[in-house]
Amino acid sequence: MTITPVSDHPEPVDDVILIDGHLLRLTDVWRVATREDAPAVRLAADARDRMRGSVRTRRDLTAGGPAPGEPGGGADRQGRAAALQRNVVRFLRVGTGSPAPDDVVRATLLIRANSAARGNSGIREEPVERLLDLLAHDILPLIPERGSVGAGGDLAPLAYVAAAVLGEGEVRHRGHEMPAARALAACELDPLELEAREGPALVNGTAFMAAYAVLAAVEAAELAFAAELCTALTTEVRLGCAAQFHPFPHEHKPHPGQCDSAARIRDLLHRSPAGGPEGGRTPDPHSVRCAPHVVGMLRDTLAWTGQWLTTEINSSNDDPLLDPEQPVAHSGGNFYGGHIAQAASALTSAAAATADLLDRQLQLVLDEKHSRGLPADLVPRMPEGHPAAGLHHGFGGARIAASALVAEALHLTLPAASFSRSGAADDQGKVSMGTIAARHARGAVRLATDVAAIHLMALCQAADLRGPSCLGPATRTAHAFVRAHARLLDEDRPLDADIEHLAHLIRTGTLRHATTSPTTSPSPTTSPTTSPTTSPTTSPSPSPTDRG
Repeated sequence: MTITPVSDHPEPVDDVILIDGHLLRLTDVWRVATREDAPAVRLAADARDRMRGSVRTRRDLTAGGPAPGEPGGGADRQGRAAALQRNVVRFLRVGTGSPAPDDVVRATLLIRANSAARGNSGIREEPVERLLDLLAHDILPLIPERGSVGAGGDLAPLAYVAAAVLGEGEVRHRGHEMPAARALAACELDPLELEAREGPALVNGTAFMAAYAVLAAVEAAELAFAAELCTALTTEVRLGCAAQFHPFPHEHKPHPGQCDSAARIRDLLHRSPAGGPEGGRTPDPHSVRCAPHVVGMLRDTLAWTGQWLTTEINSSNDDPLLDPEQPVAHSGGNFYGGHIAQAASALTSAAAATADLLDRQLQLVLDEKHSRGLPADLVPRMPEGHPAAGLHHGFGGARIAASALVAEALHLTLPAASFSRSGAADDQGKVSMGTIAARHARGAVRLATDVAAIHLMALCQAADLRGPSCLGPATRTAHAFVRAHARLLDEDRPLDADIEHLAHLIRTGTLRHATTSPTTSPSPTTSPTTSPTTSPTTSPSPSPTDRG
């Protein structure tokens, strides 16, 4: 099955992505990171012109002394610039922990190259082209996850990227770990020597934290859809009523994401048996009827964090910045990851709240006191005296796992930015901790997605026990999709592989793509690539990540 890019509004799918430091989209990063459609990445012509201008500025300034912002005294004048660059890269390779996932490393390479393409870093085209070569040949530096405070840039993580350009360090290539020099040679690429200031230009920036945050945001958009689908299914299998998602109350609390989420749930319940009048039914618990308010918060969070992340990945985020038009260096703090830290923490909180919502819905379905006639833990009923009666546990183990996943997601919601640490003899007196925050965001989104996978499996089990007549057209399509990947739980079996597989199908957009169609597709939405600047009754404004 083809996996589609994660976006609720179709964007151009280009065979070649041109980077120029201005127009990179979140979905571009996702496609490159996941190798979706294997797009090639090239430097735009205008980016080359700007980069050459900033190199001229750097060389003009270096002619009178050390390169701007670079230690080493007279090393440049003494012809030792290349040795200084190697040492800058080497002394910063102090990371610890497990290597970052491959998709994060690919995203890091792309974002760092795009930042350099703005033409303010004083770096030649050759090192940036080498970053794109690493992408093209899937030569992925082994970057330890830990070691960045998120100001001064992602110095430690990006030092491992720069080391690969120099032919140093370890990489993963074709599924094997090996020295970078060997991987470069296998692809007929030569290690590079760096000129003055090019070492700091590679290691100073927010590319690593941005990679985690962008991938978290794109995957969170799919989590939002999965949560809305689960809410629709929960309503149906508990014999609830779609009227609780009527537009009227949401129009009178018109948060765009809330209104959008309610509309999506209504559309998923279109022509469903749950679509009848509410009548005298007791309202569903908060975990069902407040779902648009919880998932809508996630969608609204994605709207503004998507704008911030789009700005970040299209910025010059190192220091100092060189004016390509005149020989001037501007020192500042663009390496500071505060916006990513704030965006990531908000995304973590919204994702964890969504996970908690899904877990509460799951308990309603599994608990016979609240499921309105479904058996406890969705164990299939067997006739008295059946040899397998009383031997099976249904989703009893999965409900425990879901609780553990939610607890861990909630644990990550403490804002990492609150723990700024002064370093470098107080030169780094205030740091963002954006890298930690971004790692937490992706962790929370993935934990929540695992909960969604468990809940989705349980809901399909409930539908099987209740009978197909309880579902409408859209949810019946979703049920058939799930059953194509995870069979009915008619006896105890390990569910770990099913959970992992369904979570992958959620994250990649495959579930959404398979479930929605022109007849079931909801009204315009907010996502990481859309803006919520309009009222719920108007068309959405252009995506901040659309070109042009």
